[in-house]
Amino acid sequence: MNIDFLGQHLNVLPELAKLHFDEWKHLSLDTTLEDRVLKLRKMAESSDVPFFVVAIDMNELVGSAALVKEDMRTRKDLYPWLASVFVKPEFRRSGIGTSLVRRIEGEATRRGMRKLFLFTEHARDLYSKLGWYDLEECEYQGVNVAIMFKEFAT
Repeated sequence: MNIDFLGQHLNVLPELAKLHFDEWKHLSLDTTLEDRVLKLRKMAESSDVPFFVVAIDMNELVGSAALVKEDMRTRKDLYPWLASVFVKPEFRRSGIGTSLVRRIEGEATRRGMRKLFLFTEHARDLYSKLGWYDLEECEYQGVNVAIMFKEFAT
């Protein structure tokens, strides 16, 4: 398995957009699949924040993660965010999610970032095991979520 920047694997962009749209459309009711494709294409061209990484195994897309400036419209005071961590169901529980998170953490620290935030509906235990801490619980877009953070040594 290889984790690389989305810009190096543009062929997976339509599939990635569809996976993300299906997974999180309930959090972005005003976003269409076409909007998601355009957003990913723009991020794929970026060498700075925001950017996406993808996990590729035998030329197949298996997962993704992103480092973004903003992930919750209601919490613009928090920056930057680990976002869009996704692993296809058939590849889950194999360490790919952990590898994606670690890649984003590494990219963040290389860029001098000392703290990251995320929000999650269901993966709180995973992130806790990876050293993330609870900041607060709240409702976002009608869904109960946990906002978490992780600080890095300089």
